[in-house]
Amino acid sequence: MGRLDGYAALVTGGGKGIGRAVVDRFVAEGARVCVLVRAQADLDDLVATHGDLVTGVIGDVRNWDDNVAAVAQTVNRFGKLDVLVPNAGVYDFSDPFESIQGADMTERYRQLFDVNVLGYLLAARAAVDELRKAEGSIVFTLSSSSYYAGGGGTLYVSSKHALVGTVRQLAYELAPEIRVNAVAPGGTRTGLGGLPGDERALADLDGFEAMVARNVPLGFLSEPEDHAGLYVTLASRSESRFVTSEIIRSDGGIQVRGRSRKKTKT
Repeated sequence: MGRLDGYAALVTGGGKGIGRAVVDRFVAEGARVCVLVRAQADLDDLVATHGDLVTGVIGDVRNWDDNVAAVAQTVNRFGKLDVLVPNAGVYDFSDPFESIQGADMTERYRQLFDVNVLGYLLAARAAVDELRKAEGSIVFTLSSSSYYAGGGGTLYVSSKHALVGTVRQLAYELAPEIRVNAVAPGGTRTGLGGLPGDERALADLDGFEAMVARNVPLGFLSEPEDHAGLYVTLASRSESRFVTSEIIRSDGGIQVRGRSRKKTKT
């Protein structure tokens, strides 16, 4: 038996990176999963891999109707919704604050916050009634940038800090029926992209892997799969029944970073 046998989950941005790793792990643990993704190719690949254990909706996390459709698809296919994972995000590639022209600030803010914050709020609001019926949970994807400066530009870091408050307030308001928690990954080899018109991916930047390895005590760049088990733990009623408003940091130990460490011989 898997740790999520019989569960029905919805993952936004589940086609790539950490979201895809969460979908794969949830299915391996016995869950059936609906994804809200933007690209048909991503959904096709998931279905080819997992068959009828996965379904999906093509849409945009910034759109209320698309979030409603994703919840409805989950319930129509699987009969309920136990776990919501708001996960889709965009990056600003550490743009310095003063590099953004004042006249452009509002548009840049809306582009980034609408995905990174509003998209999470819309997903949670669309899912709350079904989650309450199932006494389910929400597991947000946050970031090491939810706690520390320097992992992005002002807009990105601000958006990730905002989600800490989102987790805490929703945990307060939605208890006792719905638990609300999060995983905060650090540097990860993903295709996390930027705002419209920016075709870069974070993990493809020159020196990214070496920079992460140099700055975290564990000394390596993580893979999406390194975080997925934590989502399972927080989703599982048997493993985290008494846990809400918790954010698990999966960041290689950034909090205790300092002098470089050498591996000891064993």
